[in-house]
Amino acid sequence: MTNDHNLPKLQVCDISKSFRQRREELVVLKDINLNLEANEFVCIVGPSGCGKSTLLNIIAGLIPPSKGQVKVDGEVVLGPGRDRGMVFQNYTLFPWLTIADNIGFGLRLQQLPKGESQERIAYYLDVIGLTRFANAYPKQLSGGMKQRVAIARALANEPEVLLMDEPFGALDAQTKEELQEFFLGLWQKTHITVLMITHDVEEAVFLSERIYVMGADPGCIQDKIMIDLPTVRTLDTKLTLEFVELKRQVIQALRI
Repeated sequence: MTNDHNLPKLQVCDISKSFRQRREELVVLKDINLNLEANEFVCIVGPSGCGKSTLLNIIAGLIPPSKGQVKVDGEVVLGPGRDRGMVFQNYTLFPWLTIADNIGFGLRLQQLPKGESQERIAYYLDVIGLTRFANAYPKQLSGGMKQRVAIARALANEPEVLLMDEPFGALDAQTKEELQEFFLGLWQKTHITVLMITHDVEEAVFLSERIYVMGADPGCIQDKIMIDLPTVRTLDTKLTLEFVELKRQVIQALRI
């Protein structure tokens, strides 16, 4: 892999995506360009149906673009890879595996030495505060706990970029806020590069350093907003005038 420190960690270059619908061509994404620097937390917000998930799936290598390229550390993405971890909204845990085995699933595919794999699993169980649930099964956990496990499973593979598709969207309001605060603290510890899509403006402002605002028909980047808030944030941050003003700016950009 290229180790040029002058390159962005993630580059999305002129991405467009079209689908054939009967005899017509449906343009879902048009000329998407964005960069993420190493250790940066970036959110993409946009209305339902604007192509946010399609864009994330292209970056993950799950579907090919019709035009353009995605690069991680300067290397063109040609399919799924260990350099990109993915966290979905619906947990995607294996119900027949214990929590420890769910976290270690990708490590087994990598054929890591057993000792190293167990050490990494134990570390991430501790990070997410679920060590005592190591031998439990997903059905025994709450929604918030399941999503912590999904995040730990993605991080255990030590990806270069973590991609998150509305990861807290299925949670109740209180659990959602708890997970937002938890994940922000986790990002500050790991310094992993994060790209998250969400339709929740407040969530995007609270978590990220920069927000890309998407428009629809076809999906495109119509604005970029820097989030000039302290790195250390708590739920009380949402009550500050600075936070409210940034939220207003994003909402206004979505209405254009």
